[in-house]
This record gives sequence, structure tokens and C-alpha cells, in this order.
Amino acid sequence: MTAGTAGAGGTDHGPASRVVLASWPTPLEPAPRLARAVGLGPDDLWIKRDDLIGLGGGGNKVRKLEWLCGAALAAGAKTLVTSGAPQSNHARLTAAAGARLGLGVVLVLAGNPDDSASGNLALDGLLGAEIVWAGDADGTALAATLKEVTDRLRREGAAPALIPFGGSSVTGALGYAECGRELLAQAPDLSQVITAVGSGGTMAGLVYTLGGERVLGVHCGAVPDPVRTVSDLVAGLSAEGVTADGVVPDGVVPEGLRIRLDQVGDGYPSLTEPVKAAMSIAARTEGIILDPVYTGRAMAGLIAAVKDGDVRPGRRTVFLHSGGLPGFFGHGATVTWAKNPGLQ
Repeated sequence: MTAGTAGAGGTDHGPASRVVLASWPTPLEPAPRLARAVGLGPDDLWIKRDDLIGLGGGGNKVRKLEWLCGAALAAGAKTLVTSGAPQSNHARLTAAAGARLGLGVVLVLAGNPDDSASGNLALDGLLGAEIVWAGDADGTALAATLKEVTDRLRREGAAPALIPFGGSSVTGALGYAECGRELLAQAPDLSQVITAVGSGGTMAGLVYTLGGERVLGVHCGAVPDPVRTVSDLVAGLSAEGVTADGVVPDGVVPEGLRIRLDQVGDGYPSLTEPVKAAMSIAARTEGIILDPVYTGRAMAGLIAAVKDGDVRPGRRTVFLHSGGLPGFFGHGATVTWAKNPGLQ
């Protein structure tokens, strides 16, 4: 599909514009063996395959980048600049989007060059991105390095556009407001969607379209206050008055926002026992590969929600597979465990 700009579903949303980076909709597939394994009926669980988005290895960030890159092009940008962890899926897909659109890409990553060079980092290089290492930086220091890089590019005439962390802003969240519309068309009887919560934009867009009661987020440890992060983004969408062909309800606020906080374990990069179990079950029942940071935690959250009755049999539940396969190979503890999970 040739890239171009358009509003979601062909509708103009004022200043927002969209550049097409993939083919839509992504598949919605039944997962009967997995459903039975976690305690649901065979027709209850379906997987929304946003891991199968074609650009750059796939993943949920592509939906956000369609809107963020559209805004960058409209502003005359020549270079995309973003930040993240060394194994950032968002950074990898920003590099892929820049390649697709003929834009330069600079990635400001926390850490050092001797960090794992596999997984997403290998693809960042293959896609032609320039990587600037910020060292062992906290959020404040990373932001300072990001500003230095952006100022330098501006002086050099590179016309940089800053893409927010995780692609999560009101503009980026439009991608998952649109995904909510897609799901309503594919599964009108949808009861709820389970999604990982990283930087918050994926859940926020879904909540805006579907309402808070139909979206269950699983916190992955990427932000200190996921409830506030998601709430602020939903409020921003509502303030913008974004609609999508009359399907998105006006003024949705995140009443009853549902976010599980019980799957972070020892922190964002840790591999927990519930995540190991979730990854094994998904792989051995449906051939679905999850990553240890996002989708593995989301599946562990789904399993816990079935056990405590928050997700019940007899209702259509959708698990959003947000991608992240390259990150699997960049997570040393996971690769070591996966070689022979029965012995560890």
C-alpha cells in the first residue's frame, strides 16, 4: 500500500493527519486450546494479531506512528527523534517508519554500547537509525540528552520531529481509538480486551472507543503511575473531541478504569514465574510467541483475572497481541530459560 495521509476511516480530525504504514485490519483469531488451558470456554478467547503488522517486524507502535509521522510530515520534518530502553520496540519501529518514509532517524537510548546487541538493537542498525547512548540515565537525564540531540539536529538543518516515549501522546493514541473501531467491526459481541500497559497510549485509545469497563490493562512497569498516565491520555482525547464515523462515543471518561498492578514482579526487565508460565502455555497450545516484558505480562494478567473471576467464561474476550518478538531475543534471561524451560 502506498503511503499517504488521511484521517482514521477516511474522516478528517482537524489538525491530525495519518500516514499509512501498514494494511488493515489485522486478523482476529480464535484461540480455543489456550482458552481451555486458562479456564475459559473454547469460543471465549480470541487474539487480535497486531504482532502481524508488516512494518519492521510488527507491533502496536505502528498504529501510533501512523498518526505521529503524519503530524511530523505535515510540519516539514526531515528526521524523527525518539527515546527508549535498549530493547525498545518503539525505537525499532520508529526506525522502520523513517525508512519507509525517507526520513532520518535518531534513537536516544538509555544504557551503553556494550549492552546486548541482539534483538531490537540489531534491527535498529539494519534499518539505518543513528543511535545515541545516554548512559545509565534516569528519565530526567534521558530527556536532557534528547534535548541536546534535537537542538544539534536543528542547528544542522535536519528539521527534527520529536516522537514521544512509546509513541504515547494524544495524537499517538488515535491509532488505538481506531483499533477499537476495528474490533467492534470484527467482534460486535466483544466483552473485553486485555492489553499490556507500557507507556499508556494503547490502552487509552481502546478505552476512549470501547469504554473503561471493556478494557483490562496489565501494568508492565514502564511508567510510575499507569492509572494517571492512561487517564490523562483519555482525557486528552475527549478534550480534542475526536470521533470516528460516529462509532466513538463523545466525551468518554475513564470511569472504572481497570489496570492490574500485580504482574511487574521485581521490575520492568525482570522475568517472573507467572510470565514464564504464560509464555509456555501460549506457545504450547497455539504456537503464539509472547515476549517477557509486555505480552507475557499481559497473558499472566489474563490468567490471574480468570482465577479471581474478573474474566469469566461465556463472554467474548480478546487478547491484544502487541508484538515484541525481537525483544524476546534481546532478553538474555528469557533466551536462557526458553532453551529448556522444564529444567528451570
